[in-house]
This record gives sequence, structure tokens and C-alpha cells, in this order.
Amino acid sequence: MTETFWIAAAVLIILALAFVLYPVLFHSTGARERADLRNQNLLAYRSRMKELDAEYEAGILDDENYRQLKDELAGAMLDDLPENIGPDRLVSGRKSAMAVGLLAILVLPAATFLLYQEWGAMDRVEQFITMQEMGDTDAARQTRMNELAEQLREKLEASPDNSDGWAMLGQSYMRLERYEDAAWAFRRLADSVEEDGARAVALGLAAQALFYRSQGAMTEDVAAAIEAARALNPDEVNALGLLGIHAFSQQDYREAIRYWERIGKVAPDHPQLASIQGGIREAYNRLGEEPPAMKQAAADGPAVTVRVAISDAFRDQVPADTTLFVFARRVDGAGGPPLAITRLTAGALPAEVRLDDSKSMAPEAKISSAEEVMVTARLSRSGNAIAQAGDWQGSLEAPVAVGSGAPVELIIDKQLTD
Repeated sequence: MTETFWIAAAVLIILALAFVLYPVLFHSTGARERADLRNQNLLAYRSRMKELDAEYEAGILDDENYRQLKDELAGAMLDDLPENIGPDRLVSGRKSAMAVGLLAILVLPAATFLLYQEWGAMDRVEQFITMQEMGDTDAARQTRMNELAEQLREKLEASPDNSDGWAMLGQSYMRLERYEDAAWAFRRLADSVEEDGARAVALGLAAQALFYRSQGAMTEDVAAAIEAARALNPDEVNALGLLGIHAFSQQDYREAIRYWERIGKVAPDHPQLASIQGGIREAYNRLGEEPPAMKQAAADGPAVTVRVAISDAFRDQVPADTTLFVFARRVDGAGGPPLAITRLTAGALPAEVRLDDSKSMAPEAKISSAEEVMVTARLSRSGNAIAQAGDWQGSLEAPVAVGSGAPVELIIDKQLTD
């Protein structure tokens, strides 16, 4: 039980007792006042009766006036007396009030405790507080996180239907690199949910934990967990990701691409989609191919189209197998790789070249990031993109607008001397 909770509960119980005891303790004041008024009226009545008797004996009042005044005095006395008030009733009411107060003091706290134990949700409160503490803990405080994880584990074992708690416990074990415990927590998560999709995700996370424990080896335990997850959902993304990683490690790049591309289709908002797409690109690179999706996206994006030809003065001097580079750079002359570059041979001239993002050399240097570019074509005698003496080159005199659409003409018309 948390100390804060019971302090708050005690304050509320005290307030409840105050509502009950206040009228009990202060109700007697009114009764006492009414009793005092009764006594005063009795004294006044007796004093007035003595005066009437004295006047009658002295002959001041005759028989008729004496009886009339006596009857009026008795009637007034009855009107002034509070109803149903007597010393015995006052004492009895006081005792009843004290009994009610004592009963409330004894019963109300005990009943509150017992009823909350029966119908309350202290286990959920404790789980929530522990989960909050774990979420606010810095990763460097590993010892404290281990303690909190064990506290949460004890509470979840006592009340195992908290799926959010099992998920947090599994993720905490993953951060602590306690992969066996993480797999156990994720399996308990699968037991705490009813939907097949949610159970599949939990089993996929268990497979991931086991995969990390085996340091990337596809053991029998990992394969069994993946099979269990895909039996509930063939497109469970954690299982697909592990299968892709395993295929890639076995140099089965097309199989890896198939698994990873499936993730992109079934989970287009996956938080690790950028990393998955990076893996797909690397797999295509290992195959010596360009990713179709990237190629299509670049073809639909901003580009510059250039028609490259060689001057008649150099046509007979350049061997057909000479390497041709056509590239675009920033107008401001800033360093770094070209925004787009393509490679051909002199034998392909004249040629029409499209420079787009698929021709970029680095993710941070793409032609779509510029409004205008400078375009150069160079025939390299050494096959190296760096300019050397003896290479033939041509450049456009003015910048070209990216995405202009219309091809621009570029003539290789000079030979570099230094």
C-alpha cells in the first residue's frame, strides 16, 4: 500500500466522521436551551400562582375572577412549554447521540478499509505509480531501473490482467538487455490480451528478444516464436523484420527485400520505416541493382535533362571507350559531392541524359534540394571523375533551372591543359 494513498484516505475518512459527529456533538445545545426555558416558565408560573392566591385571600379577587385568571395562567403555561421535552428524554437523547458517534468512529474506518480491499483497485494504482517512475528514470540509472522492474513484475504477477504493465515490463527488460526476461514478459503480454492481432505483436516482440539474446542467430526458440506470431498474423511486422535480417545475413538479398518490402505495404506508418528502407536499398546495392521504388520516385521528381555532344574538332581524338561523366553542381560553387552524376562512354555520344535524385552521390546532396544548377560534361582519359590534364570538357555558361523540363544543349568543346 502506498503511504500517499492512505494519508489521503485518512483525511477523507476524518472529513466523513466530521459530517457525522458534528450534529451529534452540537445537537444537545438546543435541547439544553429548551430545558432551561421550561424551567424558567415553571418558576414564573409558580410565582404568579402565589400572587393570585395572596390577592384572593386578601379579598382583592372574588371567586369568579380568581378561577378565570388561574385558568388563563395555566393555558399560557401550556403554550409556553416546549413539546415533548423532559429531563429523562434529554438524558436519553444525549446517550443515543454518543452511541451513534462512537459507532461511527469504530465502524466507518473499518468499513472503508474492508470495502476497498474487496472492490478497490490499489494493485492498479501501485502498478501505475511504478510504471510512471520507470518512464521517468534516466537510462544511466540502471540499478534503479532493475529495482523498479522487479517491483512492477511482483505487482503484475499478483494482478496479471494489466496488458500495458506487461508491455512496459518487456520494454524495460529490453533496455536493460535482459532479453530472456523480456521474452517472458512479452509472452505474458500475449496471454493477457484476447485479439489475435495483439497476441501476434506480443509474440513477435518475444521473438525479437530471443533473437537479441542469441546475438542474431536463428535458433529453434526464435524460429518457434516467429512461427507462433505468424500463425496468428502472417504479416506481423516484428517477425517479418527478423526474417529479413536473417535472410540478409545469409546473403539471400532478394528474400530480405521481399520481407522488408512487405512491412512497408502492411505498416506504412511503421516508426522504423526509414531504417527498413535503408536496408532495402543496401540489399539492392549488394545485388548491383537500383531500387525500383527509388528509381520511380526520382523519375517523377525534379530533374535536369541535358543533350550532350562532342565538338567535331575532338571527335576523332577521343577513343570510344573513354569514360564520360555528366554532373550537376550547386550554383554557389560550394564544396561537396555533385548533386547528381551519371556515367557513360564516349561511344554513346551524342546522348540525352536525365539528372535526378536517383543519380545523387549522398542522401544530403540531391538535385531536388536546389533551384538552379551548373552542368558539366567531362571525358576522362583515366576514368577518374576528378579533372586531369588532357581530359575533354564542356560546361553550360548559365545556370539551369531544376525541373525546367526542356532539354539543354551541352557541347564538349575544350581540352584541359592543367
